[in-house]
Amino acid sequence: MIIIIAEKPAAAERIAKALGEPKKVEEGGAYYFQVGDKVVIPAVGHLFGLKQATRGSYYPVFEVEWAPTFEINKKNEYARKYLENLKKFVGVAEDVYIATDYDVEGSVIGYNILRFVFNREKAKRMKFSTLTKEELLHAFQNPTELNMGMIKAGLTRHTLDWYYGINLSRALTHSIKKVGKVFSVLSIGRVQGPMLYFLVKREREIRAFKPKPFWQVTLKFRLRGKEFEALYREKQIWEEEKAYEVVKSCEGKKGIIKDVKKRVVRKNPPAPFDLTSLQTEAYNLFGYSPKRTLDIAQSLYTQAYISYPRTSSQKLPRQLDLRGILKKLSAQKEFRELCQEILKGKVEPHEGKKKDPAHPAIHPTGEVPKKLTGPERKIYELIVRRFLSCFMEPAERESISLTVDVNGNEFLTSGSRTLKEGWMKAYKPFLKLQEVEFPDVKVGEEVEVRKLEKLEKETQPPQRYTQGSIIKEMEKRNLGTKATRAQILQT
Repeated sequence: MIIIIAEKPAAAERIAKALGEPKKVEEGGAYYFQVGDKVVIPAVGHLFGLKQATRGSYYPVFEVEWAPTFEINKKNEYARKYLENLKKFVGVAEDVYIATDYDVEGSVIGYNILRFVFNREKAKRMKFSTLTKEELLHAFQNPTELNMGMIKAGLTRHTLDWYYGINLSRALTHSIKKVGKVFSVLSIGRVQGPMLYFLVKREREIRAFKPKPFWQVTLKFRLRGKEFEALYREKQIWEEEKAYEVVKSCEGKKGIIKDVKKRVVRKNPPAPFDLTSLQTEAYNLFGYSPKRTLDIAQSLYTQAYISYPRTSSQKLPRQLDLRGILKKLSAQKEFRELCQEILKGKVEPHEGKKKDPAHPAIHPTGEVPKKLTGPERKIYELIVRRFLSCFMEPAERESISLTVDVNGNEFLTSGSRTLKEGWMKAYKPFLKLQEVEFPDVKVGEEVEVRKLEKLEKETQPPQRYTQGSIIKEMEKRNLGTKATRAQILQT
């Protein structure tokens, strides 16, 4: 009998349906799927974790061992029935296929089940990036070997996280108890500690910051029947008297266009999403926390609407059937026109620099969503439109800068407008572009001075990290993994 181990129940059902017409068998509160001589059995994430091999809450401690998660934490009691479900097939397993997520954590989940339940070190590995029927069937028919490098990396990370987390947390807890005579459990970890350092460092900078007053002078003027606003060339005037003198010298005087600068800026399409850029964009647009975005993306992946979200890649490999995906997406009326436009030309995506050996950039599968929640619809459309943008032509924006002279005082204003939409046509719902169009003015043209204003302002402290910016900082400094950063932010 062929045993296929999936990471979660929903994935197990998808795999079973890709292989044929499965029979769902429920026993003891858990279930598996029978497809001929094949049995697809789900886990529920990690069924094994690390625990202290000896008793006591002393530190440092480095004696650890793997054990079922329900023995380590009573909250994980639900995992027992899934583990017992797997044990039923130990004696009849001729071949074992690991079909957990193809990443470090998925590899550890599958390998621990393989060695602790089936008492084996070798198995066949299904590698897939989407839960579509075609890709799952291909992954089953063309299995690879276990990636021991990925497995060892995961096992090592778990061990190091345990060493740092348990020992440092116990040291902190004991120190607080000793000094304050009270018992309060404090936690810190290998990633949590450095992240807190950056937050505390920024907070100290903010609290130590002393605002400094400065002044600005603004000019409102009329040009060919339209009103515009310009700022005095010296953006920060440190003496109020000087700002007052600028205003006085301009009052009652005429304004002249002293300089006109125009330039066309070519904007290339954005790269397809990796997880961090998706989380950052979703925070900026919708205010979704990184964890919420990941949870939504995981749901879309499980429903086979997008590819695997826990990726660092900004690449769309040529072996992907990109034309096929675009043709499928054209079945959705909101994307039809864009897809048809792209398919007329060469289907060549604009990509970023980041790579991931396990998975491509996040992309839609082309499967038509049947029913999505409001948040799922937002994230799905964001991913689809970003994907479509990658295949479109660069956009062109014209930037115009005007210098207005009023009695020897120079004021600057600028604006930009779109000349060629290009990829912005696809991504328009998520762009915040200001279209400011100046008349076709010439140097020496007179403008009507309408109002001069002296504004008092203060220098601003550094901004606090947001959930969107801290996750980018963590990636920049290689803290945590793409899969764990969102969860770490919650602790």
